[in-house]
Amino acid sequence: MLAAIDRDRYTVIPVGITRDGAFVLEDDDPEKFALTASALPEVTDNGTRVLWPDSAGNRELSIVDASGRRSLGTVDLVFPILHGPYGEDGTVQGMLELVDLPFVGSGVLASALGMDKHYTKTVLQHASLAVAPWRTITADDWAEAPGMAYAALEELGLPAFVKPARAGSSVGVSRVSSPDQLAEAMAVALAEDDKVLIEVGLVGRELEVAVLQGRPGEPTHASVAGEVVVTGRDFYDFAAKYLDAAGIDLVCPAVLPADDLAEMQRIAVRAFEAIDADGLARVDFFLTEQGWVINEINTMPGFTPISMFPSCWLASGYTYPQLIDELIEVALARSARRRRPEPAAATAE
Repeated sequence: MLAAIDRDRYTVIPVGITRDGAFVLEDDDPEKFALTASALPEVTDNGTRVLWPDSAGNRELSIVDASGRRSLGTVDLVFPILHGPYGEDGTVQGMLELVDLPFVGSGVLASALGMDKHYTKTVLQHASLAVAPWRTITADDWAEAPGMAYAALEELGLPAFVKPARAGSSVGVSRVSSPDQLAEAMAVALAEDDKVLIEVGLVGRELEVAVLQGRPGEPTHASVAGEVVVTGRDFYDFAAKYLDAAGIDLVCPAVLPADDLAEMQRIAVRAFEAIDADGLARVDFFLTEQGWVINEINTMPGFTPISMFPSCWLASGYTYPQLIDELIEVALARSARRRRPEPAAATAE
């Protein structure tokens, strides 16, 4: 994002979040955050503290460092390029809404729904959209009655996937091919979350489509499809998504009949609307013998050079800077429509 954004149009203030949750002023250096298998980038505490506006009455960002406090200027928009808990689950979005700072992407509700696979599936089912059958097991369930998980595995069949309900980027996900693998898979998943899904392992093509909300008066639309072709791994895991590990081929645009693509796009937009999403999303599918099945919806998809969201839009005719422009314009237009109401005047009785 730092490398692609149009610097003739935007002044960028890069804010990082440390492992301890401190907001720091980061270096405006794309190379510092390059994804490499040998050294994944990390935001470290450099002693600065970025201070958000203290009310909805201003949009000034400030910094405190060894030289004291100074202004970083007035912020027009926040682009929360964050994955996982405390990033795309509605927490940061809620903080921004409290001080009336416009931001790219979904608000609290859709972010929280999209982050929680159990509730995503529940909402999509109620919208009459097909999802992979699953059972949810909590940490207490596993500790007190592990037979529930084994019964769920027997009911759903093998192979199955065990995954944290509220993690991201395939962290904590295991493929289970026999019951004796369940305990280890549960331990891996429970290390990330206290709620775990056991999910049917579907057979079919794994396809993804990117969704972009329209500006006021324009419809939400979906990109061409991309396909994840598994050639030498159990599934599309973290290493394949972010470290370009071998065993996965990403094909974009995917080869699909026009009718199938149109149906996939229709379902993706319907899923986007079902969770009340805003701005952008990536919807992941399996194309099975029975038809389209939604795997999940990601409300802040990856933006790396090998990520499917930008790849799908680039294959649909956007350039990377144009895609960023569109996301910013959509967010600003949404903010203008949703101005915070003035507080009602107090009345004496």
